[in-house]
Amino acid sequence: MQSSITLDAPAKINIGLRVFPKREDGYHNIKSIFKSVSLCDSLTVSLLPEKDTCIVECQQMLLPKDNTFTKAYKAFCVLTGIHEGVSVKVNKRIPSGGGLGGGSSDASSFIQSVDELLGTRLRNEDFANIASHVGSDVFFFAHAKGQVGYTALVEGRGERVKELAIQRDFAVLLLLPGLSVSTKEAYALVDSWQEKEEDTFTDWGSEYKKIASAWSFKNDFTLPVQSKYNRIKIALDTLKSAGADFADMSGSGSTVFGVFENRKHAIEVQNRIGADWQAFLV
Repeated sequence: MQSSITLDAPAKINIGLRVFPKREDGYHNIKSIFKSVSLCDSLTVSLLPEKDTCIVECQQMLLPKDNTFTKAYKAFCVLTGIHEGVSVKVNKRIPSGGGLGGGSSDASSFIQSVDELLGTRLRNEDFANIASHVGSDVFFFAHAKGQVGYTALVEGRGERVKELAIQRDFAVLLLLPGLSVSTKEAYALVDSWQEKEEDTFTDWGSEYKKIASAWSFKNDFTLPVQSKYNRIKIALDTLKSAGADFADMSGSGSTVFGVFENRKHAIEVQNRIGADWQAFLV
């Protein structure tokens, strides 16, 4: 039996994101296209001799004692009745508070590793059970299973994930504004915002098939969040003026992204603005 596994945990972007009124349980229903991209954290997960132990090491940032790894570990133990100790070393590349789902992706890849190390053979519904205790984006990453380019329509709290088997070949340029936006703060901003735009389409799959310059996707977080953080607006304006075929904020921010149908154009833009912005081509 293996005692250690190293794997990547990919980030995601949101192509369009509708946020509906808060539910009685405190969550919001959403509708969005999630796409996993090649900016990844790297995890090394190892078994420990101590029971009921989850040790997390991350050199790039100080994680809170109760984090996505420990939450996922506790949910795994409750679900399976297995209490083997584990450690996880994290090499963080996905920025925290960037709307890229880094913590959720880490938690999903972590549980996939624990499942493989212990041979528990978790079912899809088991991964969904664990995701419900950790975070709404974990549902998507549990379906993606570490694949880069996995694309799905996500609805409900995030638990309804339907893969979009649509092959689209385009480049994505991520711009990091250098600030962190908490999910709680972003939802408070969007709840108080009165200028939400209506969908101009109902079939998101058909809309996604169009060329990016023809997309009508909107992110309900973008206007309220950039109204507080002007640097996000500047980043978006930078991508749009550079000729991105589509540009928006990912998730609840702060990362913005530009979609380029021509990858060479995306590389040229990255080279041109790279001195002023932290930019990743994915």
